[in-house]
Amino acid sequence: MLPAADSALIDKLVVANRILYREGVVDGFGHVSARHDGSPQHFLLARSMAPALVRRADILTFDFDGKAQDARDARPYLERFIHAEIYRLRPDVHAVVHSHSPSVIPLGATRQPLRPIFHMSGFLGEGAALFDIRDAAGDTDMLISNGALGAAMAKALGDKSVVLMRGHGSTVVGTSVEQAVYRAIYAEVNARLQIEATRLGPVTYLNAQEAQKAALMNDAVLSRPWELWVREVGPVE
Repeated sequence: MLPAADSALIDKLVVANRILYREGVVDGFGHVSARHDGSPQHFLLARSMAPALVRRADILTFDFDGKAQDARDARPYLERFIHAEIYRLRPDVHAVVHSHSPSVIPLGATRQPLRPIFHMSGFLGEGAALFDIRDAAGDTDMLISNGALGAAMAKALGDKSVVLMRGHGSTVVGTSVEQAVYRAIYAEVNARLQIEATRLGPVTYLNAQEAQKAALMNDAVLSRPWELWVREVGPVE
């Protein structure tokens, strides 16, 4: 029998949805998931709904084929395969954020790499990956609506922390909910700053060593912004 997920992890996932909405990473669309703490072959994800409205009762458990184990007649997100296939391919990943954050879109559409422009985005390393669904499946509705498309996107992500999705948005991964949320927020901030900087002239990005050192430092203090964000969105319901 599938063990129950830790209630603290469920609460954290609810809060993550609200934080991402408040920080402008998601709106009525987008989603965040967490690997099941008691069964690594499953993950937790809300039913299909606006992230800011997610409550404890809306969190469902899925297997890596995208099948809900406790659907209770709830409609799942169409793009749950983004999460399923990343968890299948990347055992190091424990949280996934998919969004259409606006400053990231132009970079994917122009195939410009998202690269770390300041220390807060050291997790970008030498740049984000790029996935073009057209290369995997021809002309589509741009959505990752089945396992094959999810697997192609997960392969494109590779060992990176962010993959840009041409004409769609991006997907960010982390070793914890806190880290994935942090990365999703600062991927959007970095994209905005990068676009602004390129208007001024050539950009000096962090090199690989600078990015690695900055990422390690930021990971050590994730609780600092997380505690602020949690306070701002209020108690879990």
